[in-house]
Amino acid sequence: MREELLLDVPHRQVVFTIPKILRLFFRFKRKLLNDLCLCAVRSLVKFLHIATGIEIMPGVMAVIQTFGGRINFHPHIHVLVTEGGTAPDGAFVHCVCHFHNEAIQKIFTHEVFSLFLREKLIGLPLVQKILSWRHTGFNVHSQVRAQTKRESRNT
Repeated sequence: MREELLLDVPHRQVVFTIPKILRLFFRFKRKLLNDLCLCAVRSLVKFLHIATGIEIMPGVMAVIQTFGGRINFHPHIHVLVTEGGTAPDGAFVHCVCHFHNEAIQKIFTHEVFSLFLREKLIGLPLVQKILSWRHTGFNVHSQVRAQTKRESRNT
């Protein structure tokens, strides 16, 4: 797949998870899974804009997974994203920055809460309650990195 579909630039796998208290909404309103996927992609686009200072569009492949390791209902998103993106002039801009899980997580949290508030699924009191928890249940993991062909040959 890498040779045929992916640009020869570094890629990352980024996994986005949500709090258990919000997962039930996705079981009964499946359209929300698509919206959750869009929240993850928007979070990455916003992070890369902040990190590079340029509005770039990364290459993205996103997959919705609705089960966990115990075959329990656990909706989350796996994203394969380029480490950078196409600038308005068409040039690829490589993001040499570190992918900061905490920064991406904050953006993702805001995106998901905005979605739930817009859909009138929850109110501000629940948002504030979740945000007051030591561990909100939102998580982003971006440490899995795929190398370019050139990097693979040099290792």
